[in-house]
Amino acid sequence: MSPVLRTLAPRGFDAFGLKRRARHWGASLVGVADLERLRGIETEPADLLSGFSRAVSLAVRLSDPVLDAITDRPTPLYAQHYQKVNALLDELALRVSLALQRAGGRALPLPASQLLDAENLTSYLSHKAVALAAGLGWQGKSLLLVTPRFGPRVRLVTVLTDYDLAPDEPLPNHCGACTACAEACPAGAIRGVNTTTHYASREEALFFDRCRDKILNEFAHLPHITGGICGVCVSVCPFGRKGGRKAAQKKR
Repeated sequence: MSPVLRTLAPRGFDAFGLKRRARHWGASLVGVADLERLRGIETEPADLLSGFSRAVSLAVRLSDPVLDAITDRPTPLYAQHYQKVNALLDELALRVSLALQRAGGRALPLPASQLLDAENLTSYLSHKAVALAAGLGWQGKSLLLVTPRFGPRVRLVTVLTDYDLAPDEPLPNHCGACTACAEACPAGAIRGVNTTTHYASREEALFFDRCRDKILNEFAHLPHITGGICGVCVSVCPFGRKGGRKAAQKKR
């Protein structure tokens, strides 16, 4: 038995202890979502959430120098970094799942980045929607999760569980009048429409076809770029850039 897991379970195993251990394993942010907030969300399969009451949302911060080098397209360094962070997230999800199982709960780790529908660019469920419900951040105009500390410069993964963890509360939106992501989008895909909670559909915020076509028909064919990535809206968001948060808040 892992000595780490032995210290976690079963005595004193709660949301605080799980978050502390997840951060020790490499998570930058950890939150717990009450799945009642996500009932009706599109999942694959349709009954994915059945039998679960909570979701643990884990975020890993991306490298600032890697993102700062992005201008109007993804870089080979970003493509490699993206893959490595996804691998770390999958390991984190596995560790958290094992800890929850050791404590007596059921736990289902979902892959950080496994594409199931290439047309709609969807997977088992939206990690961003879970993170939103878990209070890690708010939904930006780019549809990205924007965190108070790192902006959108994070990657996400989810663990579903029936273990009774205390859920966190969602955060208010702080994008205000900022349109940095819309102005920088190389596909002109971001409409620049704000929301107080979340968008009813992604088409409300994006010209999704423009985003998908730019990523899959152009960027995916660049040298040393694998997968459907861009990174421009991640890079330019003031909440993620050094000293940029104050500028964004002045526009509110």
